[in-house]
Amino acid sequence: MWAGLHAPMDWRDWQDRWPHAWHSRFVDLPEQHWHVQVSGQGPVLLLLHGTGASTHSWRDLIPVLEPHCTVVRPDLPGHAFSPLHAGHPPSLGHIATSLCHLLDRLGLWPAAIAGHSAGAAVAARLMLDQPDRPVPLLIGLNPAWLPLHGLAAWLFPPSARLLALNPLAARLIAAQAARTQLVRRLIEMTGSHLDAAGLEGYQRLLQSAAHVQGVLSMMAAWNLDDLEVRLGQIRGAVRIHLGGADRTIPGHLVRDALVRMPQAQVLRVPGLGHLAHEEQPVETATTLLRWLAETRHPGG
Repeated sequence: MWAGLHAPMDWRDWQDRWPHAWHSRFVDLPEQHWHVQVSGQGPVLLLLHGTGASTHSWRDLIPVLEPHCTVVRPDLPGHAFSPLHAGHPPSLGHIATSLCHLLDRLGLWPAAIAGHSAGAAVAARLMLDQPDRPVPLLIGLNPAWLPLHGLAAWLFPPSARLLALNPLAARLIAAQAARTQLVRRLIEMTGSHLDAAGLEGYQRLLQSAAHVQGVLSMMAAWNLDDLEVRLGQIRGAVRIHLGGADRTIPGHLVRDALVRMPQAQVLRVPGLGHLAHEEQPVETATTLLRWLAETRHPGG
């Protein structure tokens, strides 16, 4: 509804300081304008960030992954340089469908998908909606595959919808993001502790009213009920990478996901929070590459 209210982030103002900007492309589709970065060589690895993040969140994993994979990482709709599209709310189904169109335009299909938080839900929905394509290996980084129930389910979606419908909410939140201490507290509420560069990236994003509006709109449109029913239909190899100190995804949701996907392997890293892949990017990338190699070539 408010897709055109806030000026989108202007690439010309950011390209000199955006991580791996030289790999950025812009792809116009009828239902979505995409910013995507593509680099590396080898099997295609699709990286999908979580709510509120962007391609910047993969910045320190990319140098480790590029020698082994063709790494594709988009800004999800409403985030950073993939602005909201009027008439297309950023629901899970819409994002998965448009992401498939983006991959077709690029002429790529992933051998593996790594999704963080809500990005893991997009990854699973993409796979489930494309049953006739090769099945990618699935990696959930602190994955948000299942909906919250109880009081949280009653409070959070309506709150997000109210904020998304308020044309001033995004501006007010963006104005508050100028306070570094506030952004640091928000990150620490997830159980993670980022370095100065990591905090600066989120602070810059959150100072964009368009980005904030995109985040609120995605939260308002989010519904995991269908994915909850279908998650058990994923039959390929699954890896779950968890920060042991994650304060965002309740542990029971991970356990419930394992009931639906008993083939999943789980690695829990003590001391890391919801943004574990940004806290230990080199270690995370190395661990993922090892699992991908072992899964493709068992016993090799």
